[in-house]
This record gives sequence, structure tokens and C-alpha cells, in this order.
Amino acid sequence: MNPDGLLVVTVNGAGAIFQLVYVILFLVYAPKDKKVKTAKLVAILDVGFLGAAIAVTLLAFHGTMRLTFVGIICAGLTIGMYASPLSVMRTVIKTKSVEYMPFLLSFFLFLNAGVWSAYALLVKDIYIGVPNAIGFILGSAQLILYLMYNNKKSAEAIEEEEEEEGGGGSAHLVKGGIEMHSVEDNLNNRSLNKWKSLPKPNFSRQHSMQKIIKTLSLTPYELQSSWPLHESDTEEGNLDLP
Repeated sequence: MNPDGLLVVTVNGAGAIFQLVYVILFLVYAPKDKKVKTAKLVAILDVGFLGAAIAVTLLAFHGTMRLTFVGIICAGLTIGMYASPLSVMRTVIKTKSVEYMPFLLSFFLFLNAGVWSAYALLVKDIYIGVPNAIGFILGSAQLILYLMYNNKKSAEAIEEEEEEEGGGGSAHLVKGGIEMHSVEDNLNNRSLNKWKSLPKPNFSRQHSMQKIIKTLSLTPYELQSSWPLHESDTEEGNLDLP
């Protein structure tokens, strides 16, 4: 429509290609329910609305009215593009965290709107200047929110960290209990080994001592009747007789 709009054609042509890739990736990897819903929106807006806008522009309008009609549509869609992060801004204010607002996207929206606003002032193009001026204001608001809540964490992130710390404390307690139990087992094993290492009593000596005690408890008559003792007792030296 505008012979002097080479820069506009270049940047928006590249943007259309990138956005088409994003939509295709979303349709490929999205869950089935979201995939069906998004496919319907793509068919209605990206195909139906675009085709209708081109058809109405070429068939219903002529001359400068074509440029005016297309300029109004472009301004409205550009404002919608810059206003799309408003839902994310509300989430940032609610959660007091910028976890859901990418910094690079907000930064380049702000930078893009500012540069195009300056370009619109130079070429005196109202269809480029108005929507990008609004985008510059919205981009500034996003960056301000990012600076305000950059170092703050959301409530969900804090809860997750507390759960992780609690789990870590429990793990330390369990580990400490296991280590204490291992130390007690080692002490018990050492005591058992020490008891086993003590010298065992000689069976022959114990048997001889029992015989001596039994002999001392006999009467003279019983002692005489039980004499002589077994030869092995005297030969082995287990019983020392006077």
C-alpha cells in the first residue's frame, strides 16, 4: 500500500515468519485439549481474519482509503501485541515475583516501541506512532515492575524451599540416627571380641579342683575306701599329695 514502507515490510515480514514457527511448535507439543482449541483460533484469526482483511481492503476500498483502513487495523493489532503482557503484569503484582515475566521480552518490547515511536515522529506516520507510543508506555511499566519485584520470590517458591529444607533436616536426622546406631554396633562388637579374647579356663584344672573339693569333704573312712586315686591324676600332676 505504501511505496515508502520498505522497513515496515521487512521487519513485519520477519516477525510473521517467527510467529508462524512459534505457533507451529505450540501446536506440535501442546496437550491435546489445548492443541484443538489453539488450532481453532489459528484458523479463525490467523487465516480467516487475515484473509478477510486483505479481501475487504482490495475489494471494498480504493485509493487512499485502502491505506487508512489497513493503517487502522495495523495500529489496533500493534496495541494488542503490546497489551498482551498485561495479564502477566497482573500476575507479577499478585505474586510479587517476576518469575512469570521474561526480562528479555519486556526489554525488547520497550526498546522496539521507543525506536518506532521516534521513527514515526520523523516520517510523521500516525499509524506507526500511536500504537508504538502506547507500547513504549506499557514496556516502561513492565520494566518498572521488574525492578520492583526482581529480588522477591513468589509464595510458591518460598513454600517449595521450605519443603526442601524440611526434607533436608529429616534426612540429616535419619542420617544421624543411622550413624549413632552404627557407633553402638561397633562398641558392642568390640566388647564381644574383647570377651572372646580372654583366656579360657583349663578343663583339666577345673576337673582336678572339683576332685580336691570332693576329697576334702569325705570322712576318714570314705577317704580310705576310695584310695588309691586314679593313676592319671597323680601322673598328670593334677593332684599334689603330701
